[in-house]
Amino acid sequence: MLMKKRGHTCLLASSMASLVVLMVVLYGCGTIGTQQPGSSSLRRDYQLLGRPLYKLELSWPKNPELFTGEVFGVAVNQYAGVVHVAQRGNNVPKVLVFTTDGDFLMSWNTTTLEMPHGIFVADAASSNPTVWITDVGNGPYGHCIKQYSPSGKLLQVLGTPGKAGSGVNPLQFDQPAEIFVHDSGEMYIVDGDGGMNNRLIKLSKEQEVLWMHGEKGQGLAQFYIPHSVTVDNAHRVWVADRGNKRIQVFNSITGDWLGTWGSCFTEDAPYSVRLTPDKMYFVVVQLNTNQISLLDAPRVGLIGQCSVVSVIQLAEEVKPHLVDLDLKTGALYVAEIGAQQAQKFTPFSLGKSFP
Repeated sequence: MLMKKRGHTCLLASSMASLVVLMVVLYGCGTIGTQQPGSSSLRRDYQLLGRPLYKLELSWPKNPELFTGEVFGVAVNQYAGVVHVAQRGNNVPKVLVFTTDGDFLMSWNTTTLEMPHGIFVADAASSNPTVWITDVGNGPYGHCIKQYSPSGKLLQVLGTPGKAGSGVNPLQFDQPAEIFVHDSGEMYIVDGDGGMNNRLIKLSKEQEVLWMHGEKGQGLAQFYIPHSVTVDNAHRVWVADRGNKRIQVFNSITGDWLGTWGSCFTEDAPYSVRLTPDKMYFVVVQLNTNQISLLDAPRVGLIGQCSVVSVIQLAEEVKPHLVDLDLKTGALYVAEIGAQQAQKFTPFSLGKSFP
């Protein structure tokens, strides 16, 4: 009888231990303690809340010690299998280039780039992809958006180098936050990151202004620190209106205001917005609460209210800033200022390919 009871106790303890192990694997719970940003502890400390859609890939990149500055942006070329990471700091390479498997390829340390903020890969499917970077620096090369070759050669500059302004002819920026280049070649720019401008600008392929919203305020189609922009396949432009703690939506063709999401961002503002390749979710970053939220993407013709279905709760002081997604595999890459690193999260439905 004693042996039977003891066996039952052992079985219960074993089951509980297995449950704990499973929770650690799925939810990645850890402790921060007094660890410094960039440490292995911070790389593991996160929780999944709601429906678990992503998990951290601990082995990416294979050489995390290469992150030597504040990591502000990431951009994926899913066709080439390459990830560009933009970072800031004195005497650090401004761009690090890794494979999607985590191998280090090269770095840029160009003097033409002062303070990178947003980064975007355009024409990824072509034989001549390019990398666009917004520069919020105050020096002679700042307040511009720059186009580079994949190896870091400067190809062209949008804006007036070193001169902050609000003009459109010639085009001027003041701390432009992010650029999104559509497959058509049309460009969507949010300008700026705390400067004099609070604008959403659409440029043609020939870089002519097609429409613009440029008023500072809390009203419809007004902005306060517009920080990130993306375009879906239903001709809708989604803008993370950071200072107003909301996402605003516009018709990409006419520029007409379509709707606003604000109820999901009462605690912290949205900093980054991207659409998953299956078009089911928006990935939204909230820097101060260290969260990456996945929101239901509305059907065509509807905006409605935002609905959070999943949250990646990162450790304190990680400070996620901007994100990008691999449109082939669905992998999520996150630029983290506080932790001074970029991280990769993979979908739980591994092996799934997206159109």
